[in-house]
Amino acid sequence: MPDHVRLFTAVWPEAAVRARLAAESEGWRWPPHARRVAAAKLHLTMHFLGAFPRDRVDALGAALATLATGPMSLAAARREVWRGGIAVLLFAADAALERLHEAIGAVVAGFGIPLDPRPFAPHVTLARGARGAAPPAQAPALEWRARGFALVESAGGDYRVLRAFGGNGARGRGGAPP
Repeated sequence: MPDHVRLFTAVWPEAAVRARLAAESEGWRWPPHARRVAAAKLHLTMHFLGAFPRDRVDALGAALATLATGPMSLAAARREVWRGGIAVLLFAADAALERLHEAIGAVVAGFGIPLDPRPFAPHVTLARGARGAAPPAQAPALEWRARGFALVESAGGDYRVLRAFGGNGARGRGGAPP
């Protein structure tokens, strides 16, 4: 068993929101080389931690469990294809999401993980390798009320929720994303 795991924290949509995100993805015109994100994997990343010592995961989970979570309102704001061909749906976040992002960042930094210096841009990645993709012409009309976040392991393209915090989906250890 490797001594490190690849981790990130994320807000996971409930099934109904995930279905609406998948429908949003269906509305794009994708180039043949685009690699769309499977509906079950659609999420909003809060912090990417990268390689993390396996023997410290429980301590990280315990530290994250101390954070207050509450209702967060996200409203789809615009669609973009970022440098590198990453197609995203960007969200306007409320103060609760911003506070949670900062609080998670403080915990992560306390474990010696450098934070991404770029401003937080809440988004859901819809596809990679999507240079030349054309989003729908109409403005996005998707609102999302989230209540929690998850600590997730990424291995070989699969995601495994290690711990879920707050009200979105499963709590505790293991399982697929809620």
